[in-house]
Amino acid sequence: MVLFEAENLQMRFGDRTVLENVTLSFGAGKLYGIMGPNGAGKTTCFNVLTGRYRPTRGRVRIDGEDITGLPPHLIARKGVSRSFQIMNLFNDFTARDNVMTALPEMRARSFETRRAVASDAKLADAAEAVLARVGLAGKGDVRAKNLSYGDRRALEIGVALAAAPRVLFLDEPTSGLGSDGTARLAGLIGTLKGQLTIVVIEHDMPFLFGLADEISVIHWGQVIAQGTPGELRANDWVRRSNLGKLQ
Repeated sequence: MVLFEAENLQMRFGDRTVLENVTLSFGAGKLYGIMGPNGAGKTTCFNVLTGRYRPTRGRVRIDGEDITGLPPHLIARKGVSRSFQIMNLFNDFTARDNVMTALPEMRARSFETRRAVASDAKLADAAEAVLARVGLAGKGDVRAKNLSYGDRRALEIGVALAAAPRVLFLDEPTSGLGSDGTARLAGLIGTLKGQLTIVVIEHDMPFLFGLADEISVIHWGQVIAQGTPGELRANDWVRRSNLGKLQ
């Protein structure tokens, strides 16, 4: 069943076309990859799908509902969360407080009441459960800025998960990680497969090919190939390109 879809997206900045006729669909509970060379339009595509940019043309839908052009906070309320290539954490907050700010109960009471509800045991327990889910059990009192880089990556995913999304978009989650951190992240994302729909932009092809159910290749702002990892390995263009050499 298709949960999230984009149809014939075009994105122009002045006279420059960055995306042209991009069509994507993501089924419930599966993990999808988006790959392509630098400058191919991958992050622009993510920004259109999650509401940071309004497409020049085309539609975006979640569960059949048209969300094209809605601002990010309204798209988030529809069940869409995302991480960023450059981490977006409150560095002086504890790991627990970072997660608490994203909990639906917290947002319903408004961010300004953070101090007033920081001692709420129910919210704290919910935040601790999220931290445990991403491998950060016991680190709730550590300030985000004092966590290791790998833990900060995990925390960012925890913040995204705290909003209880139906679709989770991850933008270059392995960026800056070494081999051990990448392996740990692969294990974490692997545990999330089947629980929600996950869409990952990633430059690390072995990482992506080891996790994704289906991958779309974007180049020159267009989707030029789609399929399972096995199908893309057999794709002539992918095999001839630098992408193919990274698998």
